[in-house]
Amino acid sequence: MDTSSTRALARTIRRLSLEMVTAARASHIGSALSIADIVAVLYGRVLQVRPAEPRWPGRDRFILSKGHACVAVYAALAARGFLPEAQLKTYGADHSLLMNHISHHVPGVEFSTGSLGHGLPFGVGKALAARRQGAAWRTFVLMSDGELGEGSNWEAALFAAHHGLDNLVAVIDYNKLQSLTTVARTLGVEPLADKWRAFGWAVREADGHDHDALAAALDAMPWESGRPGVLIAHTTKGKGVSFMEDRVEWHYRSPSADQLAQALGEIEAQS
Repeated sequence: MDTSSTRALARTIRRLSLEMVTAARASHIGSALSIADIVAVLYGRVLQVRPAEPRWPGRDRFILSKGHACVAVYAALAARGFLPEAQLKTYGADHSLLMNHISHHVPGVEFSTGSLGHGLPFGVGKALAARRQGAAWRTFVLMSDGELGEGSNWEAALFAAHHGLDNLVAVIDYNKLQSLTTVARTLGVEPLADKWRAFGWAVREADGHDHDALAAALDAMPWESGRPGVLIAHTTKGKGVSFMEDRVEWHYRSPSADQLAQALGEIEAQS
């Protein structure tokens, strides 16, 4: 896909995510909207995958470490043909495969996450396995900024650099809000880029809603031979819906019917 197509995919991801969360009276819509553009560029352009063959051995591995934002990935999987769009209506229902945190039982999902700080360590293991097997597939891990307070991430970062895993890419959804307040007030992470460089990673920063910038960065991996890469994507929580943007309460709130109608209207107007 070119970036005009990935932008259309991002609008679809936002629409479907809003519908799923509203119908299920669930949470975390702000987080899903935050990553919609990143997910669209990954699934629409970067990841080598086969929707009709989700366990294809040569596929790139994608891990959503911030598993609470799962509706964005479920929407992308449906849009790419991994599962029927009608199945999205079961999100959050009893006995549904589409759980409120991402589940590996869903075709196209590699790893179940929910407890934060697990995605990067798992991704590092995948990247090491590919290296030792002489395989060409790559591993991408999409992380939240708030979960950087988990020490397991920094152990994994040290390990990845030590083993020169340049087949590994971490993308940080840096919307600067977590749970109840800002990241800076909870546990500051700055200087974030310098921290990753000190741990031996190649670092780039981009506007996480600019599809051209995201594509330019992710298409060019690896940026440095022998170094894992981290893309710090500066994003806005709730992006695309005016009354949700940069509002921490949409980490937990579910839209009303009127709010859904307004949100969908705003998304449609962006086309």
